[in-house]
Amino acid sequence: MGYQHILYAVDHHIATITLNRPARLNAWTATMEREVRQAMEQAADDDGVRAIVLTGAGRGFCAGADMDELKDLDPNDIKSDSLSRPFDMNRRADYQTRYGFYPALAKPVIGMLNGATAGIGLVHALYCDIRFAADTAVFTTSFSRRGLIAEHGLSWMLPLIVGHANALDLLLSARKVQACEALSMGLVNQVFPADKLFEQTSAYVRDLVDNVSPRSMRVIKRQQYDAPFQTLAENTLAANAEMSQSVLSADFREGVAHFLEKRPARFTGH
Repeated sequence: MGYQHILYAVDHHIATITLNRPARLNAWTATMEREVRQAMEQAADDDGVRAIVLTGAGRGFCAGADMDELKDLDPNDIKSDSLSRPFDMNRRADYQTRYGFYPALAKPVIGMLNGATAGIGLVHALYCDIRFAADTAVFTTSFSRRGLIAEHGLSWMLPLIVGHANALDLLLSARKVQACEALSMGLVNQVFPADKLFEQTSAYVRDLVDNVSPRSMRVIKRQQYDAPFQTLAENTLAANAEMSQSVLSADFREGVAHFLEKRPARFTGH
């Protein structure tokens, strides 16, 4: 499939989606929105892909919405269903929104944040499951400085990641946050020197696809994103049911066998 505003590549069971407008710091466009969604679903449907990396070309991850499009934004655009998918009764409704679909993807999504991450760029970074940043990366919600509000579920997702007080700080002030502070508040999982970000992220993701059960990752991700809607008792009952199924799985048998036989794992995801 050809893309205009992104790059898509698969190697070593890893699909890499690269926002590709480096001259504009990968500013977000309607075309990019459609293409990222298509690429994410392409990776999710590909049995040869076990993990997804989202990153940006050049010096930035995504500096926010393209101002040429934002200045002419239709007030009804935000409520339009033209970019939504048909409702899937097999998925939680909460994760079928315009941008908040990442949790419904059955594979881990790792954000490799190589530079400026702002506005809608930060929204997409937060919907990734894990975030690694370059030490030169800078983060901002930006919305309040544009006369906008916390959109696309950001006021729900951000407190889950950084806590209530930090979320209000970031949303109200829209101040710029350096990578070291982002790490201290949990906005990102790890920070690496800019020239080591690709190497370190690749090593982490390769370890996932080589040594971790795809089935386990699929179930654990679903458990994690179901948890905010469950009581402890409901979560435990659901985990008990999943554990019973796990013990019957081929990946469980392989997990025990490769450990006892002291050899690399050969997980199939089943």
